[in-house]
Amino acid sequence: MRTINFQDLKKEDKPVLDRHFSSGYYENSHFNFTNFFMWREPYHVKWAEDDGVLYMTCEWEGELMAIQPFCEEEKWPEATAAIIAYFEQQGRPLVFTGIEKAYAEFLGQYDGADFEIEDDRDNWDYVYEAEKLISLSGRKLHSKKNHLNAFRKMYPQAEYLPITEDIITACKIELNNWYKLRIQDEPDDPFIGWERKAIMEIFNDFDYFKLKGGAIRLDDRIIAFTFGEALNADTAVIHVEKADPNIRGAYPAINQGFVEHAWSAMTYINREEDMGHEGLRKAKESYKPFKMIEKFNARRK
Repeated sequence: MRTINFQDLKKEDKPVLDRHFSSGYYENSHFNFTNFFMWREPYHVKWAEDDGVLYMTCEWEGELMAIQPFCEEEKWPEATAAIIAYFEQQGRPLVFTGIEKAYAEFLGQYDGADFEIEDDRDNWDYVYEAEKLISLSGRKLHSKKNHLNAFRKMYPQAEYLPITEDIITACKIELNNWYKLRIQDEPDDPFIGWERKAIMEIFNDFDYFKLKGGAIRLDDRIIAFTFGEALNADTAVIHVEKADPNIRGAYPAINQGFVEHAWSAMTYINREEDMGHEGLRKAKESYKPFKMIEKFNARRK
């Protein structure tokens, strides 16, 4: 069994990873270059390409974990055997994190090893119908429509803009304002600082990442911004959405505006997970998801 030679993830690796992610229909919001790149430092993300298979690992609090292999399903047995051998060589217990349902079912029946599989509800993705996020029609979304209408009535001068180099500096200023508010509320949460750094990296080279972005400008100030990309053939994933929490309706306005202007041709919008955060879960559930994308963890027995 040959050894997988992993390397640190770098910006220049985007074309290789893009090719693998676009060759299959993946619904997990993490399965794209942008997401892995933004979180590569705290999670020590590494990758390798071998015999047409993309392998990835990450590490958290000293625990090495594997991502499911990216390849055709018929290669899963061979790729899984290679991952098992790699972890044995490292003398580490094999743990898969954030795997999709089909691969979890494969591991449950895999002949080469026994796996204990558990669902990871805190990391399930919320997926919405794009049309519903645009129209906000129906009784279930009535309160969202009210907030949006109130925003438009109070701030008729507010304008939606696509993110271009012209407004990125203003977006950075709003990011710093958001960070100052959040760090006051949760001073011990390291993710706030990591996220701010990751967003700054994206803004510093926005064209390279080939993302779509949107912002709302109010009286010469950016009060909300967001960016995302196509996740698969019919779904866009929203990586980041920030808004001034003190301006009523700013979040519904940027949410609705971005989908309408950038993603109206898509069927679904994946707005990622809630990470077990009670407030975030409540907010994501309030938009009435069309479906949830289940994710699983698996540990070799």
